[in-house]
Parts: sequence; C-alpha cells; structure tokens
Amino acid sequence: MAIATTLAATAATNPFFDYKNWKTPHGTYPFNEIHAEHYMPAFDEAFKQGLQDIDDIVNNPAAPTFENTIEAYEKSGELLTVVAGCFYNLTSAETNDTLQQIEMELSPKLSEYSSTIRLNEKLFQRIKAVYDQRDKLKLNKAQMKLLEDIYESFANNGANLSPEDKQTYRELTAKLSQLTLQYGQNVLKATNAWTMLITDEALLAGLNDDTKGMLRANAENKGLEGWLLNLKPTTTIPVMQDLDNRDIRRELYMANTSKCIGGEFDNTAIIVEIVNTRLALAKLFGKKTYADKSLYKTMAETPENVYNLLNQLRDAYMPAARAEVQEVEDYAHAHGFYAAHIQPWDFGYYSKKLKQEKYAISDDDLRPYFELEAVKQGVFGLAKRLYGITFKENKNIQVYHPEVTAYEVFDEKDKFLAVYYADFHPRDGKRGGAWMNDFQPQYMVGKKDHRPHIVNVMNFTRPTAEKPALFTYDEVRTFLHEFGHGLHGMLTRCQYSAQSGTNVPRDFVELPSQFNENFIDEKEFLDTFAKHYKTGESLPQELLDKMHASQTYHAAYSCARQLSFGYLDMAWHSMEQPFEVNETIGTIESVLRFSDSAMEQVQVLPTVAGTQMCTAFTHIFSGGYAAGYYSYKWSELLDADAFAVFKAAQKKNGSIFDKQAAKRFRQNILEKGGTEKAMDLYKRFRGGEPTIDALLERDGIKK
Repeated sequence: MAIATTLAATAATNPFFDYKNWKTPHGTYPFNEIHAEHYMPAFDEAFKQGLQDIDDIVNNPAAPTFENTIEAYEKSGELLTVVAGCFYNLTSAETNDTLQQIEMELSPKLSEYSSTIRLNEKLFQRIKAVYDQRDKLKLNKAQMKLLEDIYESFANNGANLSPEDKQTYRELTAKLSQLTLQYGQNVLKATNAWTMLITDEALLAGLNDDTKGMLRANAENKGLEGWLLNLKPTTTIPVMQDLDNRDIRRELYMANTSKCIGGEFDNTAIIVEIVNTRLALAKLFGKKTYADKSLYKTMAETPENVYNLLNQLRDAYMPAARAEVQEVEDYAHAHGFYAAHIQPWDFGYYSKKLKQEKYAISDDDLRPYFELEAVKQGVFGLAKRLYGITFKENKNIQVYHPEVTAYEVFDEKDKFLAVYYADFHPRDGKRGGAWMNDFQPQYMVGKKDHRPHIVNVMNFTRPTAEKPALFTYDEVRTFLHEFGHGLHGMLTRCQYSAQSGTNVPRDFVELPSQFNENFIDEKEFLDTFAKHYKTGESLPQELLDKMHASQTYHAAYSCARQLSFGYLDMAWHSMEQPFEVNETIGTIESVLRFSDSAMEQVQVLPTVAGTQMCTAFTHIFSGGYAAGYYSYKWSELLDADAFAVFKAAQKKNGSIFDKQAAKRFRQNILEKGGTEKAMDLYKRFRGGEPTIDALLERDGIKK
C-alpha cells in the first residue's frame, strides 16, 4: 500500500501547510512538529500548487515579459522548495527506514513533476519569446544570466524535442532517478551492514586510547562487549593507519572496497544501467557522450579540456608519486615487511610510520590542540577576521537531532545575516563524508532580503567518557572546507534563489571551500585557537615547523589518487556507445575490469582482485558529480592561485588576514553566486586567468 495513503495527515495538523506562519526564529523549520507522516501529503500538495503556478504563467493573457514569465517561473513551486528543503536534508543527515521508503515512492513522482514542467510546450514558448527578444530588453547582468539559464535548462531538458522524444526523455529521466536512488541506498545499507567485533584487546595493538574508546562505544551502542569496527571513516582511517594486525587491516580494506560488489546490495548491474541511461539521454540531444551534455555549463566546457587538465597533472605528478610509494616500500622492507610489494592495506600503515620518523609528528601529537569547541571558535573567528561576521548560538532554534547546534549569524554591522546549523558526529542515520547544504536559500522579494539557513554536516571524532572531541589535523581541514561552502551560502547577496550561494558551475563551487582550507597551514591563524585542551598551551613552534615540513608529504600520491577518480568518472561518462557486458565473464567482472582499466595509468599501488571503488562511488553514481569529479582538482588549481593573493599580501603587510583581498574575494566570489560567468568573476578578483604554477609550488612539485 502506498505511503501516501497509509501515512495520511490533514491540513490542520500538517506543519508544512502553515509554513508562512511559523512562529520560529527567522522562519526556521519547526523540527519538533514535523514527522514522517507529514511528508507525502505535503509533497502531493506542493506538486499541485507548483503545477498551478505554471498554469497561471501559461494562461496569462498578457504578452510574455521577463517579469510575468521568467521571474514568475523562478518563484514558482514555493511549497515544494520548503518541503524538499527539509526532507532531503534529513534523508542525508538523519534518515531511517520510513524516510527511505518515502524517498523511493517520491522519486518517480518528483521526476514526473519535473518532466511535466520541463516538457510543457506552452511554457517553453513563452520563455522562448522572452529569450528571442533578450537583446532589446533592458536587463542587468543577473537578469540576463537568469533568462539564459532558464532557457537553456529547458532546451537541454527536452523542450525542443519531438513529442516522441519527449516521451522517451520522461521515461529515461524517471528510470535514472530510480537507479541513482537505489545505488545510494545500497551503499548506505552495505556500509551499515558490516561490522567486526574484537573481544581480545591485544588484537588492537597500535591503536591509541581515543580510537579504542570510540570502538568500545560502537560496541556498547549495539549492546555488545568488546570493540566494534565498522566501515565509517572515523573507524577505517585510524585502523588502516595505526593497527599493527595486518590480517585485520586486510579484512577491513577488503570489506570497505568490495561494498556493493555482488550480494544483497550489488551495484554493478545498476552502474551499467545508469551509464547507459545517461548516454541514451545524451544521444537524445545529439551529443556524442554524456560528458559532452554535462559539461556545457561548466568552466571546463568540454571533455577535451577535462582530459587536458587530468593529463597535465598526471605528467607533472606521477614520477613523484611512484617515488613516494617506492620510498614507503623500502621503509617497510627495512622494518621487517616480508612480502615483495606492499599492498593497499599496508600503505597507510607504513606511510604514517615513515612520516612520523621523517617529521616526528602524528595525529596524536596534534589532537590535544584541536578540541571541538576551540576549533569551532577558531573557524568562526577566521570568518570574523576576514569578513567581519559573528556567530551566536540560539537554543530557541529547533534542530533535527539533539547533537545539532543552531547559530544566528550577524554581519560586521551586527545585522542578521543567516542561520547556521552545525552537525559534527557520525550516526547510523547519517551518510558518510561531510557536506554543506541549505534549508532555505537566499533570495529577494522586492527590497526584502530573505536570508539563508545553512547546514554543515560532518562525521568527526566523537567525545569519549574520558576526553572531549579532539580533532585530527585532517578533520580540522575538512571543517574549514565545508565551512567555506557555508560562507558561500551565508554571504551570498542575489536577487534570485536560483543564482544565490552555491548555485554555480560545479567546477567553480569548490573554490570557496578549498580556498578556506589554506588557512590551516598559517601560524597566525592557528595561534588564535589551537591550544592544548588540558594546559591551554598554544601549539608549540616545534610542532608547527614539523607540520609545515610534512605538508607536501605524499602530495603526489594524493594527487594520483584523485586523478584516478577523475579518470574513472570520465571513462564511464565519455563512452560513445552503450556499455556491453561480456557474457563470458558476467556483469560484475565486466564492470570491475573496465573500471580498473580506466584508473590504470595513475595507479601506484597493486590492484586487488574483487575490489573497486566504482560500486560505492556515490559522487558520480548517486550525487551530482557525473562527468564532474575532475572539478576537485580544477578547484585546487583555482584555490592555490587565489590564496597566492593572500600570501603576497602577507609578505607585503605582515598578516594573512588581509582585509582588502578578503573584500575582493567576498564581493566577487562569495556574494555573487551564479549571477555571472564563473571565469569572469574569478578574473575580476584575481586580475587574470588562473595558472597551475601556484598548485605545483604548494605541493612541492615545482620549486
């Protein structure tokens, strides 16, 4: 029986139907009143209202204008924005079986709703009528960009197709929606399904007390005695780097890298269907590959430009990457490793030991200086020093889980700027990784500025009974990264929600986040918050020097790893013909061999039979990065080039917190959203196009 009928809710009791009258601070979601049974009725009503908005535009007797067609379209479907803003944030950060079931039922409805609008011929004709006279209209840059984007979004989603092809488009998009959803749910279920209970503490030799405390808490939460390993990054990273027991490391590695390869949560057949469906969509629009269709609105623009970047980085980094792996292997052999070559489950372990020996520094040395509350104040303080904004916790703002903290954000004149939610620790209902999203986008209605509600969701080390939450150096970097996305969302000042915040090309969206990471390497910044959680002592200069010396450690290896993901993504999405399964070896082996081949040119560790990341590569198969994973490296190039402005100012003025550079970055990057072409915005900030030089210098590849 459909959830829409089994989880009935009336207008009188459904909080979504009264969203304009919420009495919460800044109109934030009343999470305490929202329950699973409210979603489907709210979505159904939102679809109804959204389609009515479209009918009102289509049936307007007045001639099409920018205001009565383009702006009206941009503002349509308000209730759907509200309901989806809550639901899809929770299905990532606080899901359960009921929400996942709703998500499955909702997927085809949402696809049908979108297709109904996109394929509405009368609507498109009105949009086209405005577009055709665009040169005669007195539009500003943002309005012209909105008009062009809306027209192109329709044209590239079937509006110019024949009636027969439009029906095919509907069927393909509905199918793709279901496939990508199933893929992502399989990854989450497979991740949660695997555990390993250790009952002999001697097997945990090499792990520090914090990690063992976390593993014991994992077991206690399941009602078990001992130490429980799982496939969440907070477990896999320290175990793969620190655990002496090679057999357990191997078992954990195999479990983590064989997720969704065969078995109950198999994703191999789904991958084939996803890529072939995407290719069919591309062919429908006359494109050779899905990558050609996907890249037209990015900074890269074409698959050739993407491959040019990947190949340029490959040629620059691979010699150093091979040398780094060889150095680790030589070190392992010198310390009793008996096999001819190290394996992937050995590399992290011996790499960390070599790093400790070369630089005498480890996560355990730094953790005491990165206590959660201090880190938050440091990251918030960075935003204040650069942009003048402040954060004040507000316990009256309801949250979707008790661990979430809500803040009001104020600008340099103490004017309300945004709501910010911070969600730091892993839970079973939260997917892995870290991300930023909005609950409410920023937009203007007349002169009224509706400020955004932003959330950062992360999976950082939990506190234990003995210690507060102490971050690793990489966790601090990740927080800075996601907070950079958050600043992009919080500082935006745009007329239209479709252009505000992170609504920019995907190979531009990582610039603010990766730019923000650079500050962790600056002593001036670290001195503002990195103090020992017990003694209050600042992070010693000796540790800072060692940390800085170690920054380029395995930069080439890390680049090769990222390039392998980029090549894998492009291989799956640059095919000109449908992927055909080799019937002799079957679907699983066909998918694994193709993926291994795609990554081969930048592989620096042995390939292990029966493992592959493609079956759990949610970025490209259930996220928004299909034919777009290269954008992480593209953005690294941009962020290194952008931060060079601050480094130059530091040399001149003595401070990395350069107000003038920050002002230009805020005005041209963080506030502008997608109101102009990304390259134009970047060149206005930087004074020219970016080059790869600053990245090579930062990584120690080029002196």
